[in-house]
Amino acid sequence: MSVAAPPRPPAPAHGAESGVILGDQPIRRPDTRSPRVMTRRAWWLLVLNFLVPGSAQVLAGNRRLGRFGLAATLIMWVLVVSTVVVALVWPTVIYDLGTNGFVLLFVQILLLAYAALWVVLTVDALRLVRLVKVRPGARPLVALVAIAGLVVGSGGAVYAAQQLLAPAREALASIFTNNAPPVPPSNGYYNILLLGADSGLGRDSMRFDSISVVSVNAETGAVHISGIPRDLAYVPFAAGPMQDLYPNGLQGHVSNTCGWGPGINQLMNAVEICRDDSGTGLYPDAAASSSTPAIEATKDAAEGILGIEIPYYAFVDMKGFADIVDALGGVDITVQERLPKGGGPAYSGQSAEEWAIGWIEAGQQHMDGDTAQWYARSRYTTSDADRMRRQRELQQAILAQANPANVLLRFQEVAAAGEDLVQTDIPQSLLGFFVNLAVKAKEQPVQTLELTPEGAGIDIENPSPEAYAHVRELIQQALYPPSPSPTPQS
Repeated sequence: MSVAAPPRPPAPAHGAESGVILGDQPIRRPDTRSPRVMTRRAWWLLVLNFLVPGSAQVLAGNRRLGRFGLAATLIMWVLVVSTVVVALVWPTVIYDLGTNGFVLLFVQILLLAYAALWVVLTVDALRLVRLVKVRPGARPLVALVAIAGLVVGSGGAVYAAQQLLAPAREALASIFTNNAPPVPPSNGYYNILLLGADSGLGRDSMRFDSISVVSVNAETGAVHISGIPRDLAYVPFAAGPMQDLYPNGLQGHVSNTCGWGPGINQLMNAVEICRDDSGTGLYPDAAASSSTPAIEATKDAAEGILGIEIPYYAFVDMKGFADIVDALGGVDITVQERLPKGGGPAYSGQSAEEWAIGWIEAGQQHMDGDTAQWYARSRYTTSDADRMRRQRELQQAILAQANPANVLLRFQEVAAAGEDLVQTDIPQSLLGFFVNLAVKAKEQPVQTLELTPEGAGIDIENPSPEAYAHVRELIQQALYPPSPSPTPQS
């Protein structure tokens, strides 16, 4: 007698090999006759596509495309997590990479490629959803959610690439043009000549309107600013061509065609405007170093005054100064005295009330760019010492306003303003290091010394050699304060 074979188990539904089942239906080959199943499946595919791009295709579509999408997503997350870890452990590496134009270009291309991939995956996921099989009432919402996910995901990557990285890369290429190797800090400090003037470096007979030296401690980021009055006369020069010409300090020159006075802000005329060679005979390497003869002469003068080495400069166009203030959303300043806006009296005897085009009132003020520019430039009804103090106040207010969140929010405007605002010979290779110092500097108060009769006991119009020696002593005390004596224990 034969024994009947045991019955075979039922074969799995076609498509269940995907291993993912919604209720009693596989996600790859669902019952397309059921709007309920298709609607639930649609939501799963859209959520998976948004959270893990590529997973929808692996589960329900082209597995090869899905695996490629998953690999790209994994790589992006590894890069993001690695960046966060490196930023926490070695922030200087991120600063160096973030200020490198080639790295920014690579990241920009990577983001645009990932955004394009996300578009492909989202469109394919929407195809897999099969809207015609979804409940009629849910179809518009499913389509809207798919589009919203596409805008958030792909649009975010495109925004980062085009609105953040592209302006940053263009600004870096425009501002930091010096490719020379960086110089080491001088006695623990990087000293930078900060110049301000109107309309740009090419204006005939332009004089530097604001002159200061920013000394940044190369380890702690502590900042000291030395303000040099623009009319400071008979300034001594550090060793170089200007010292050879003026061993006893800058002298004025009277001429019917082209002359200059003994003040430091007259160096543009003395070095460039009134020389047939435009200063190239004095400083033949200036242009190759992204500088000018007048700036190099002002560096030599600042070195002679302060007794420190100043390898770099940054020029701020006061006409473009307003743009950076507006780009940051304005600055908050406590105004000590009522100040007029305008260029001064049109003729002798006219009062400020008559010629002023507006007024900056005393008290707490939130200034836009135009007001901030007049606050820094106003010199009638006030003194040059007050003017220098106001410029220092604005510098510190801008530093306070330029926090990472605010700069990121307004990045495109800030980058565009920076291209027109700043010229410098600081090499791009030093930028990451300076960004790291700037982060440290924000945690410390900025120290200042104004070279005025009140601040340094110096006669601006007729300073003596002893006065300059005293200034150099003050600078040494400010940059290298004596260590506090230990308290004796009883």
